[in-house]
Amino acid sequence: MMHPSDGEIERFTDHYFNRTKQVIGRFGDSRVTYAIFMRRPVVFAPRLALEWLEELGRSRNTAVDLDLRYGEGKWVGAGEPMMYITGSFFHLVDLETIFLQKLGPACVAAYNAWTMCADMPKSAFLAMDARHCAGQEMAEMMAYAASVGSARARRKVGAVGFIGNATHATAHFFGRDKGLGTMPHALIGYAGSTVRAAEMYHETFPGEAMTVLVDYFAREISDSLEVCRRFPELAAAGNLSLRLDTTGGRYIEGLDPATSYAVLERFSPESIRGYRSEAELRYLVGTGVSAAAIFHLRAALDGAGFDKVKIVASSGFGPAKCRVMAEAKAPIDVVGSGSFLPSNWTETYATADIVEYDGDKRVKVGREFLHRVRSTNGATQPL
Repeated sequence: MMHPSDGEIERFTDHYFNRTKQVIGRFGDSRVTYAIFMRRPVVFAPRLALEWLEELGRSRNTAVDLDLRYGEGKWVGAGEPMMYITGSFFHLVDLETIFLQKLGPACVAAYNAWTMCADMPKSAFLAMDARHCAGQEMAEMMAYAASVGSARARRKVGAVGFIGNATHATAHFFGRDKGLGTMPHALIGYAGSTVRAAEMYHETFPGEAMTVLVDYFAREISDSLEVCRRFPELAAAGNLSLRLDTTGGRYIEGLDPATSYAVLERFSPESIRGYRSEAELRYLVGTGVSAAAIFHLRAALDGAGFDKVKIVASSGFGPAKCRVMAEAKAPIDVVGSGSFLPSNWTETYATADIVEYDGDKRVKVGREFLHRVRSTNGATQPL
């Protein structure tokens, strides 16, 4: 972690906090307690924010006390104080803006990751969020959040959860030294055929398990079977996976609206019996990577004797889509997803309010619910 600069903090914090710091410096410091909360349920993911605060405390030679009301990975209700931070008003006042930036989005992403993994406990997940992040800091925050949500799903429902992510820099959050992944669509285009791309990859990385994209030429079934026949040893050993990433502009090879319904009628009839919203129907029988598409590919592989070949599904697998896939019992071995990122950014806003000045309880009217009651652990934690 880079040493935080007071000059950088001044540049990136809300200016009224800079002005307030000057006022405090003129009229005298106060020991204050901040209450931190969010307006929606989240999974508590505070580590990156707290590490940043800890580093600032050391650089400013000031002590900060923490009263964490929840452990990492715990569910927090809307409006419930997550933590109380107590310390010098002078040294804390200009940190609020950046601290909240590091906290809120991680907590929402962790919540999304937890629900996705919990809904599909038998599927492994691969975090493919980096390309959707606004820079390296956000990429670190989102990978951390996925690991927190995943760990909660493992504890609560025995889920496989996130087994890794796409970049080396954040692989440590998943207990790895390197990121995971094999090939993008660009390699298929370069090779000129799906099978040739698989051959080139296998020759470059011999002895490794291989995941091959099969949607580039709109021949998901044909190319999948050709790859399996070209690499029968990998297929028989369970070291070959096929990734469906079909765009939402078309159906996969062999499907249309009528045949998609027929596939689900055969493999998951209960999923289309009751009322479904338009979005749910799209996930079940629509274009792109639908439940019907996954069942269709699985049936083709099994029918050709490739029952050990795994299916990797990607393209829009957020909480809502994962929930529908779980209800349909779609045979997905691995989900590649960056869609645990918050979709409504206004929900990521964390809020801080001072609730005590030199031990006196005082908060703006309407926020009295933030006043501190005795913690279950009965003590604050020095940071």
